[in-house]
Formats: sequence, structure tokens, C-alpha cells
Amino acid sequence: MSILAAFAVPHPPLIVPGVGGGREAGIQATIDAYREVARRIADLAPETIVVSSPHATCYLDYLHISGGEGARGTFSQFGDRADGSRVHYDREFVDTLCRMADEQGLPAGTAGERVPDLDWGVLVPLHFVQEEYERRRAARDEPGAYHVVRIGISGLSPLDHYRLGKLVQRAADDLGRRCVYIASGDLSHKLAEDGPYGFAADGPVFDGYVCDAFAAGDFLALLTADPGMCERAAECGLRSFQIMAGTLDRTAVCAELLSHEGPFGVGYGIAAFTPAGAVGSDGSRAIDERYTAWRAEDMARRKAAESPWVRLARFALESYVREGRRIDPAHDLPDDLATSLPDELFSTAAGAFVSLKKNGQLRGCIGTIMPTRDTLAAEICANAVSAGCRDPRFDAVDADELDELVYDVDVLSAPEPISGPEELDPTRYGVIVSASRGRRGLLLPDLDGVDTVDEQLRIAARKGGINLDEPSVTLERFTVTRHL
Repeated sequence: MSILAAFAVPHPPLIVPGVGGGREAGIQATIDAYREVARRIADLAPETIVVSSPHATCYLDYLHISGGEGARGTFSQFGDRADGSRVHYDREFVDTLCRMADEQGLPAGTAGERVPDLDWGVLVPLHFVQEEYERRRAARDEPGAYHVVRIGISGLSPLDHYRLGKLVQRAADDLGRRCVYIASGDLSHKLAEDGPYGFAADGPVFDGYVCDAFAAGDFLALLTADPGMCERAAECGLRSFQIMAGTLDRTAVCAELLSHEGPFGVGYGIAAFTPAGAVGSDGSRAIDERYTAWRAEDMARRKAAESPWVRLARFALESYVREGRRIDPAHDLPDDLATSLPDELFSTAAGAFVSLKKNGQLRGCIGTIMPTRDTLAAEICANAVSAGCRDPRFDAVDADELDELVYDVDVLSAPEPISGPEELDPTRYGVIVSASRGRRGLLLPDLDGVDTVDEQLRIAARKGGINLDEPSVTLERFTVTRHL
């Protein structure tokens, strides 16, 4: 056997009566759809339920699969005093999945469990499944027992998440398992001003985008969603959905959007995907191949549109990584790049930041507040190398990554002191938070997901190891000219 069905579901703890205390009535459409999902799962009688959750163990560069015999979890952190749930893991399935990942060179496995207890991203869907199973037992309609496989998400690419889903499909097939996949994840967390995370214009846009993809069974859209939109929407479940898409690789599906609502400022979507033919038999739904082609076209388009500032930064980092040399922009540039650079790069000096992203995730960012080189061109070159190879948060960029990097170059104005937060605007001004003993934290303006002055100050202060309540704290602001 293989994948019998896959479901995308949210995981609001308040949907559980012991947590919601009556508030769950405000998302009745979600509850009704959840119970429909549970009925379908019980009808399918899977031997194994694979659940991916954004709140399981997560790493930047590794997809974690929970190991061991099983785990237990409760909603006690949300005020529920019930005993909770315990599941038994399908150890043979986990071992097979880890072996396949190793053979494929996919960084995934059971190393480094950080969340040994079941998280609410797993507990919420299993609450409804267990509720349905118990109802059937009470009616003497005994459903078969099932085991669980629990998977986290990561900072790896959409393709890597999809690849893990493909291995889930293959493991189920090789082991002859009747398997159901549950992709746990909320949609945007920024749907309402009075919600817990506030409102962002991209919140409802993201929800509409994903719900359209769910309704159409458009799994390519789940892999190609704009990372900036996702960040601004504060989404939760996209990478979980990407793994789910891989479990139905090369498979025609009947796609159903069962519900969508967001009454508490968070988007809750439920969708069902049932194979409409033999699993793995539809070559037109080789989404990984289509994504690879799309990604190559997208990167070629981005590079063709790069500004001279960015082309200079790219050339500096690529020369250093591939050849081990720091270039002198006054003498070492190829003719086509040298002739495209504006005079101001060599006639002015300024602070500059170079930011690198890979698969929409930050890959490095280093800069200078004030100029440290004779020219802006030299400043950009030096900071590009530092962003790629000296950012302490990341390993140095290697040659295989260079073609996947997206660059921003921000040229800074001179900082000016301000008297308080009321003189800040996170879309217009960057901020420098300073305190005693030379501590200083800086945050650039107009960053995805940073919507308020409070967020901007909090992040900048954290970067400098500063408590904003310290009496020695001072603030400065600056503007940037951003080159893409």
C-alpha cells in the first residue's frame, strides 16, 4: 500500500474544549471540517499516520524525525488539566525513512530531539482522530490501531521538504503500509488588528493564495510562494504542506477545500487530497521537476535584473569563494561590470550592508554604519565577503550555494540622534540602539515581518544584548537606499 489520503489542518489549541472553554464555538466551521477529516481517516483505517508539525523539533539545516518507542503530550501549558495523549511510533517506518534519506543525501533523521513530548501541532489533529475512534468503539465499530510518525520542518528549501514527502510515499510503498498523511499548520497569523499578532496586508493575501492552491490541488504553488509575502503574513504551515505535497508526488488527486476561517486573527484552513489514480503514476504531477525548472528560470530572471551595486557584491563574494581572492574594484572588474558601475561608487564613501538570502531565508548579513573604506565600491566588496563568510550566525557560504543566493545592498545615510520611539517608522528608518560598555544593536528598515516600532526596537536591542529599560539607552535613526 501507500498514501491513502493527505490532509492539511490547523492546530489552534483553543479548538479543544478543555482549552477553549467555550471559545471554540467561534470556529465551528473548522471543528465541523476537522470531524469530517477524522471520519475519513477512521474509514480508511490506516496502519500509520504521519504528521508533520512546525512545533516539533526544528533545525535550520536538518529535517527531524522523532525516534524512540513513542511520546506523550498534554495541553497543560494552555490550561487543560486532562491527562493528555500517548502515541506509539512506527519504528520500522522511521528507520526506513531515515535510511532512505541517508541514501538520497537528504539531511533528515532522528538526531537531536529537542521536543520529546508531543507538541500541539500533533496533539490537535490527533485529538479529533481519537475522538472519532472512541465514538466508534462506543458504537462497537472497532477501528484498527494505528502508529504515528512525527516530522518537524526546517529552514531547508521547498524542494528538500518535498523530497522528504516523496520518501514518505516510498517508505509506505516499500513497507506495504496503509498510510495517511496529516500536514499540521496554521495559515497567516496577521489577519486582524485585534488578533494576537496584529494585521498585515499580506495576511489575507497569503490565506487566499494557499486556499486557492488547496482547492485546485496546485502543489507547485505551495513550493513557489513568494518568501517575502510568507514572512510578512507570519505564516506557520507552508513547509508542512510542502512535505505533504511530496507524499502525493506524481499522483492525480481529488482536492477539496473543506473550510477556511480566521475569526481570531489567525487563518485556519482544512483541505483533503485523495488519490484519483494509482499513487506515483501521473508524470504530469512530478512537482519536483517542475519546481526545479521554475527555480532556474526565476534565478536567471533575478540575476538579469540585478542593479550594478548587487552585481558588484555578487562578483566580490564569488571571486573570494571560488578563487580565494579579495578583489580591488578599481582594477579587478571584468569590462562589462566595470562599465556598468555609476561614478558615485568610486567618488563617495558610505556605510553599507550586504544581505544574502537563500530560499527566502537569511543566509548572511554584514555591514558598516559609517564608511571604513575609501570608496563605496570597496565598502560593498568587503562587506559582501563578510556577509558570506564572516557572519557568526552561519557557516561560510560554499561554492555550490553561490548560484542560489539573492543579494540586497543597503547604502546608509549618516545616523542622527533621536529623542524617542515616536521619531521612528520601521518602513522608513533603520534604528541603532546603544547602551553602556559599547553595546550596540542595529536593524535595517523595511524588513519583511517587522511592522511596528516596538518590534524594531526589541530586535535591535536583542542583537546588542541591551535591555531597553536601561537608563543608558540611546537611539539613532538612519535611512537607506536599497539596491536589489
